[in-house]
Amino acid sequence: MTLSYLTRRNIFYALDYWLQHCLLAVAFFLPLSLNITSLFLGIGAILWAGKMAAAGRLGFVRTPFDIAVALLVAISGASVFAAPERWLSFYNYYHLMGRYILLYYLVINNIADRETLRRMIKAVLLSALLVTGYGFYQYIHGMDISAFEWVDGEQFPDLKMRVFSTLENPNLLAGFLVMMIAVAAGMGLGTAGWREKALLFGLVLALGACLVLTYSRGAWISVLAVIAVYGVYYNRRIFWLMAIVPLALFCAHSAVIERVASILNPTDTSSTLRLALWESTLAMIMDKPLQGIGWGAYLRVYPAYDFFVQDAGTVIYHAHNMYLHLAAEIGVPGLMVFLLLMFGHVRMALSARRLAAERWLRGLMLGIAAAIYGLAVSGITDYIMFNIQMAMLFWLLNALVVVGWRVATRSRT
Repeated sequence: MTLSYLTRRNIFYALDYWLQHCLLAVAFFLPLSLNITSLFLGIGAILWAGKMAAAGRLGFVRTPFDIAVALLVAISGASVFAAPERWLSFYNYYHLMGRYILLYYLVINNIADRETLRRMIKAVLLSALLVTGYGFYQYIHGMDISAFEWVDGEQFPDLKMRVFSTLENPNLLAGFLVMMIAVAAGMGLGTAGWREKALLFGLVLALGACLVLTYSRGAWISVLAVIAVYGVYYNRRIFWLMAIVPLALFCAHSAVIERVASILNPTDTSSTLRLALWESTLAMIMDKPLQGIGWGAYLRVYPAYDFFVQDAGTVIYHAHNMYLHLAAEIGVPGLMVFLLLMFGHVRMALSARRLAAERWLRGLMLGIAAAIYGLAVSGITDYIMFNIQMAMLFWLLNALVVVGWRVATRSRT
């Protein structure tokens, strides 16, 4: 019996060791390859089940957000019954929501120490460096984007290049870079060693330069939201960066100036399309405010509310507004629960920052809070979480907030 106990304990620790490495791989490959990320996530789920079998118990760590997460899962699932193609909606629901919740609880239940938490963040930032490097490669070697319809060719005739790196779309890359700028800046401010601080702020500059090359106007505004968070919660002198950032954008390239100036241009086709999509999406919400049109059903339902495009060959994947899109697909109650989770994790991150004894952990928690605030601002004009990788990144950062909060709480006792 003693041998059996020792054997199970050894198996448990072996599985835990490999599971933590699987999670590091998930964090690293997340912006690089969805297929590889999904492979390691699946292996991690198997290892977690093995750990619980070896321990002879479920071993599920409770969090303050469990009820809200369960509500979001239930409300999103109920929306499937309102979808025009229920089986397609159900497939998207369990295939996507399943992986988001699995990732969230895998991290929370299997990362408990500060060292593994630090390794997770290093994996994410190293991956961000590779993504940025590939973005620079695209810019240097050139790529004609006219076929992608990312830019109004008549309004921006000189804009022939928008980098997108491994994330398929410049706006997705821009959203990723804003979040990574926030996290890297937090780690840089929370690092005492000058060598590591220089590396982290060097990464921030590289991420920022790549962000300029995406020509994503909404993301440039999101950077200002990130700066504002650091100005409020870290040092008010950081607000001076709000003047430096626009100045740097204007000095970068003539095409950058044109893109910035077009934000307030009512004839810009991108802005016009967004306004039209918002009108259509509001009509969807008014028709089905409680249950929504169905998880992942926006592209199927949009043609019935097409007041602007009126082209059967054009596929509209999302509303270009996170809040309207979520309210349309899973109903207003679903949006409310999502916002509760989103800003609940921000509040927990700021609470963990106050509790943390370690300077790096305080910086990390502030960085993740700033990243989520940046996402909230970008959500006004875009919805980057229609992309699986970006949605997984959101849930990963939320999970790391819970881990950081637990680490900070233990350090106070």
